Amino acid sequence: MDCVNVIEKKEFKEGNVNKVAFIKTEQLGHDSYYFRAGQVLAYHRHPEGDQIFFVHEGKGKFYLDNGSEESVELKPGVCVLAPKGVWHKIVADGELVVSQVTKQGAGMETR
Repeated sequence: MDCVNVIEKKEFKEGNVNKVAFIKTEQLGHDSYYFRAGQVLAYHRHPEGDQIFFVHEGKGKFYLDNGSEESVELKPGVCVLAPKGVWHKIVADGELVVSQVTKQGAGMETR
């Protein structure tokens, strides 16, 4: 059985957001992001698959841009969808712990 407690394993880094891959299968990948205040997961998209984000701790903002930018506040318990091919980013207000699940082979493009 694959199991991890992403809160017990949290580790923040200076510079870029710390991304940790915890569970991978042939079909899905699970990663957790550990943001320090002000860190940004820059706009990117996945041309071949949806991505779901789960907020465990902290606050921030999630942005989608599919021709016009929309945003939603992130806080514990919030779950958001980044649809296939749609630009998205995350900005942390303070320390923020977010996990995501993505279809394997979804690809990634940056702006």
